[in-house]
Amino acid sequence: MAAPAAAERTTDSLLNPANKTNHGSETSSVAPKEPPDFVVDFVVKEVGSDLKSLKNVGELLEKLREENMALEEQVLSVSSSVPPKVSAALCAAEEARCSLEELLQRERLVSNKLHQHLQGAQPWMDRLGQTFNQVDIIERHLKYLRCLQHIEELSAAVQQCLMTSSVWEAIRAVDSMAALDAGLSQSGCSHLQDFLRETLHFWHKIIKDRLANDFEKILTQLHWPIISPPTQSLTPAANSQEISSQLDLLVTQLLALQTSDDLISQRASASSQGAPSTQMVSTATPLSQEPPLCLPIQIMLLPLGKRFRYHFYGNRQTNSLSKPEWYLTQVLMWMSNSSAFMEEKIQPILDRAGVAISARVELCRGLLCLVQEKVASDASRLLYDDVLFCHLVEEVLQFEKELRSNQSYPAVLPGLLHLLLDDAILQKWLTVEKKMAVEKMDAMLSAEGAWSSQYKDISDMDELKAPDCAETFMTLLQVITERYRALPCPSAQLKFLGLQRELVDDFRIRLTQVMKEESRCPLGPRYCAILNAVNYISTILGDWGDNVFFLQLQQAAVSLGEEVLQGLGVIELGRLASLEGSLFEGLLGLLDRLKGDMMGRLLEWTMREITENAKPYCQDRWLSLPSQHDQSTMTLSSSACPMMLCVRDRLLHLHQVLSLSLFQLAWQGLAERLDNFLYQDVILSNHFSDGGAAQLQFDMTRNLFPLFGHYCKRPENFFKHVKEAYIILCLNIGSALLLRNLLKESAEEHSM
Repeated sequence: MAAPAAAERTTDSLLNPANKTNHGSETSSVAPKEPPDFVVDFVVKEVGSDLKSLKNVGELLEKLREENMALEEQVLSVSSSVPPKVSAALCAAEEARCSLEELLQRERLVSNKLHQHLQGAQPWMDRLGQTFNQVDIIERHLKYLRCLQHIEELSAAVQQCLMTSSVWEAIRAVDSMAALDAGLSQSGCSHLQDFLRETLHFWHKIIKDRLANDFEKILTQLHWPIISPPTQSLTPAANSQEISSQLDLLVTQLLALQTSDDLISQRASASSQGAPSTQMVSTATPLSQEPPLCLPIQIMLLPLGKRFRYHFYGNRQTNSLSKPEWYLTQVLMWMSNSSAFMEEKIQPILDRAGVAISARVELCRGLLCLVQEKVASDASRLLYDDVLFCHLVEEVLQFEKELRSNQSYPAVLPGLLHLLLDDAILQKWLTVEKKMAVEKMDAMLSAEGAWSSQYKDISDMDELKAPDCAETFMTLLQVITERYRALPCPSAQLKFLGLQRELVDDFRIRLTQVMKEESRCPLGPRYCAILNAVNYISTILGDWGDNVFFLQLQQAAVSLGEEVLQGLGVIELGRLASLEGSLFEGLLGLLDRLKGDMMGRLLEWTMREITENAKPYCQDRWLSLPSQHDQSTMTLSSSACPMMLCVRDRLLHLHQVLSLSLFQLAWQGLAERLDNFLYQDVILSNHFSDGGAAQLQFDMTRNLFPLFGHYCKRPENFFKHVKEAYIILCLNIGSALLLRNLLKESAEEHSM
């Protein structure tokens, strides 16, 4: 029991320091100290609040003493081993320092020896450098001489081949020269390049002239060029097989010479820098650079080019600025006449040679070069003559149309239209187009039959009842569209579209001015014709807004951000981009506003006349009319006759002078106004007896409504106020009282 007692005393002393102080030195003046918190936590954790667990305190103390002794031994062993490790580290550092000094000293010795060696070897290096430079110069000279020797060997080979009539070997040697020229393009040996190019050009010209001479002889035997339409009556030559084989051989050899010919042509065009070329290329380059013409086709074009320049240049009568159709038609005839020859004679040879070109298209392309040069020259001379300029544009457009349709010229290749896209020519075209359109508008509006329809006697074709001036104007816009539709540039097309929009707005303003002059008599034929014209133009522009061509222009305008879209808000631009709106949306809004104003004036004038004739009907004694049980004996009120006649006459007149869609708006608007008038000035302004209510119902249902029944199935639906009013007026007394009480109760409930 001694151990538990000791443990208990120890625990008590740990938990109650005051007791420990009392059992010790009572005379000590030092205040007792509280044990640390971790000690208390440790004891509570190990012992807990259970008194029976205090028997484990001895074991706990023993365990703590062992741990304490182990820690002390570790500290002593570590402290005793530190000095030997530190001394060993210091020794290692000292050895490293000595080694480093030794290495530094050796490095200085080696560096000094190397410096001395380099100083001694410098003269040798200088002499070797000079020797290497001399070797490099000799090597370059040797290469230069080898290249020169190779050129001379190729030149000699070409000469030898031509002397032995070995054309194919000569062409191969010339191709080797062309390849060598391409390889030396980045070289600085300008004299060598010039010598090579002169040699290449010399032998190429000799071979080309020889082949061209033989080719022209064969073409002459085949009756080329074909100036007039070919006939089938010509008997084939006796040696046609030999001619065909020679033609095949010459065309194939010329095709083999194409590479060097293209290279020489590029050198010539680059050196000339805009000077007229000896080959038939246009001075007005198209939008995309075209490949050079096939060499056989170039030779075949030579006689045609001579004829073209003979007839359409210089002081010849056929060279007339006022007759561009002469040379345009002549070129089209040459294309047509030569088509069969190219397809039957030349195209099979090209196919066998593996050349992916069309002989007919190549010939057309070469002839187009002649025409492009001529049109560009004439157009620049006609910028100050409106009549001749317009004629040239018309002929160019017609030529382009026939070229694409009759000659099947590919759309990817430029024709003549790109010449009209030149800034000066395009601006002149726009100016002349506007000037002539304005002149035509003045003429069409001042013509004698401007406000009458040319289809007025044909009911099936006169639904829109458009006056002649409106039809002529829209035809004018359609012709402008057809002229610029084929232009290859959307930006240029949008400029013409802007001109059309400007012309439409100008015509609208002119119609407004004429309308104001005729507004004193809105029922007159001219006023109604103006209204029909506005409706016709609006209808046509609405159809154009859904046309594929104008939709494509709309997308191009959105993507290019053209001036035609300036002034529009974000919402309008979004509608255009999503194809919800159209390019004519602003104009349609102005035209609809004008149409609404004119229709309102027309209906107001008509209602003024109707109300004037309806005054006796409004002042009729409805309250004193006797009751009539049988409507079969009833007749129209005598006071309503003038009003009914006026309504009938005006409806017939409007039906005759207005288009179908406008008349629909007119009679419906008239019915709405007449409904309000009868309700306000007849029904609400009077008291009705049973006989008066029955007479009103009879006048409406048997006389007024049938007037509108010619234009709809249920005219009473357009007279809601009048219909409901006479129904209420004709109610029996009991039903009327019940209805009044119901309305009173409903009003009281809403008021509460």
